[in-house]
Formats: sequence, structure tokens, C-alpha cells
Amino acid sequence: MRILQWLLTTAAAIGLLAFASRIQIPAPAPLAAVPITLQTLAVTLAGALLGWRQGGLAVVLWLVCGAAGLPVLAGGGAGLAKFWGEGAGYLYAFPFAAAATGALFGAGWGRSWPLAIGAMAIGNALCLAGGAAWVGWHSNVAHAWAAGVQPFLIGAAVKSVVGGLAMRWLAANGFRTPA
Repeated sequence: MRILQWLLTTAAAIGLLAFASRIQIPAPAPLAAVPITLQTLAVTLAGALLGWRQGGLAVVLWLVCGAAGLPVLAGGGAGLAKFWGEGAGYLYAFPFAAAATGALFGAGWGRSWPLAIGAMAIGNALCLAGGAAWVGWHSNVAHAWAAGVQPFLIGAAVKSVVGGLAMRWLAANGFRTPA
């Protein structure tokens, strides 16, 4: 029974990630290759809800589905080319962000709303750091900030607050993230 529960919750997380990847707003001109989506909210929620191991693994499996050609990445994208394009750094950072967020919630960061929002912000910051590092590696630090971080800061803050408050509400109602 426990294996079935694990399979179902992992599949649900992959579905949430795929769904969140479809919700996007057009990116400003310098970011045309990197859309603004709800992926980072889904990534951090996967970790927060499933714990660091299962959440991180669910994100890895979602990325494997995308690499294998299933249309689960941003805007229904798929294929190995996504893992070498301008947004690849974000994709590589996602499992680490999910695992870190899951570890923080597993350590009790859902007990107060400032900590819950902080845990989600740390997860979002890891996503942005991965994206900026990739962009910077291919250009320079100024471009990494301008194209890889700055346009996403408001969205990351909003997603951190929404995810943190949702997790705090769940914790107040008895939910505990697996350690």
C-alpha cells in the first residue's frame, strides 16, 4: 500500500509540474527564450509536500519525461535541446530547489508563516541562481542578472508568498512534510 501511495503522489507531482509549465506569460524581449511560468511554484511545492527525497525525485522524473519527448516543459516544450538552451540552468536547478525546500519543511519550517515563506523563497532563489549561472556562463555577469534574475524577482516573491501561506495553512491543519 505504501508503494502505491508513493507512486500516486509522485505521479500527481509530475502532473502538477506539467500543468504549471503550461501556464505562462510572455517574457520581455531579452528573455524570449525563457518564459515566465508557474514552474518554480510547482517545483517548490513538490518538495514541500513530498519531502526532500520524493519531491526532488519527482522533479527529476518530470525532467526525464521532458527530455524523452513528452510535452511537459514550459509551454509544452520537450526534447534534449531544452537542456542546452538558454533556460537549461533553471531546469538543472529545479531538483535541488525541490529537495532544499522539502528539507526545510521537513525540519519544521511550516510551523510559522515567515519561515514557510522563507523556505519557498530559498527554493525560488536556488532556481534563479541556477538560471543565472547558466546564462552567465554563456555571456557575462551583467547579462546573467539582467536576463536571468531581475525579470523573475517579482514573480518569485509572489510565488514564495503564495506557496508559503498555502503550506502554513496545511501545517496548521495537521499536514507534516516527510523528513
